[in-house]
Amino acid sequence: MLWSAFLIGLFGSFHCIGMCGPIALALPVQGNHYFRLIVGRVLYNLGRAITYAFIGLFFGLVGQGLSLAGLQQWVSILAGILILLMVLMPAKMAQGIYLLKPAYGFTNFLKRKFGLLLRHQSVMSTFFIGLLNGFLPCGLVYIAVAGALASGSYTGGAAYMFVFGLGTLPIMLAVSLAGNFIGLNLRKRINKMIPAFMVVLAFLFILRGLNLGIPYVSPKLQQTEISDESALCH
Repeated sequence: MLWSAFLIGLFGSFHCIGMCGPIALALPVQGNHYFRLIVGRVLYNLGRAITYAFIGLFFGLVGQGLSLAGLQQWVSILAGILILLMVLMPAKMAQGIYLLKPAYGFTNFLKRKFGLLLRHQSVMSTFFIGLLNGFLPCGLVYIAVAGALASGSYTGGAAYMFVFGLGTLPIMLAVSLAGNFIGLNLRKRINKMIPAFMVVLAFLFILRGLNLGIPYVSPKLQQTEISDESALCH
C-alpha cells in the first residue's frame, strides 16, 4: 500500500500549498548561490519527511500491537471509515477537531521556533524548519496516519509516512524554488479531485480489512503464529 501513501502526498500537496506554502516561500536564502538554495529546499522537505516517518513509527507500533491481538482486519476497516468521515465531515467541524486549544498552544510554540530559525541564513536551518513543519496539525497528515496505523508494524508505519512525505516533495519543492507558479484555477480543480481520491482510498482500506482474498486489493491477511504456537503448547 506504499503507492497509496505517495499518491496521498502528491495530490494532497496541492492542498498543502495553502498551509505550508508561506513557510516554504519564507525559507532563508543563502546568498546568490543557486546550488545552496536547492540543497536548502531539499533539506527542508527531507526534514518534513523524517518527522512524518517518526510519527508513522509511533502509530505503526500501535497498529502492530493491535495486529498481534488479532485486530489487524478491524484496524484496516476503521482506518477506511476514519478517512471517509474526514472527507464527509464539514470543514468547520474538521477544523474544530484538530485545532483544539492544546493544538493552538503547540502551533504557537512552533511558530516561535520558526521565527528563530528563519533568522539564520544557513542551509541546516531549513532542515530544522522542515522537522518542525512536520508537526503542524494537518488533516491530510491524519489521513496518512490512518494508513500507517493499518500497516500493522512500526517499520511499515514509518515507511508509509516517509513515502507520504516524499509524495509531497515535487510540488512543495517547486513552490519553494519558483513561488506560486501553480494557477489558482488549477489548484481549485485538483482540490476538487482530492476528496474523490480519498474516498477510493478509504474503500481500499475497508476492502483490505474484509480479507476477501482478492490479490493486491483484499489479500488474505497473515494471522500471527503466536496463537498457533501457544495452542500447540497446550
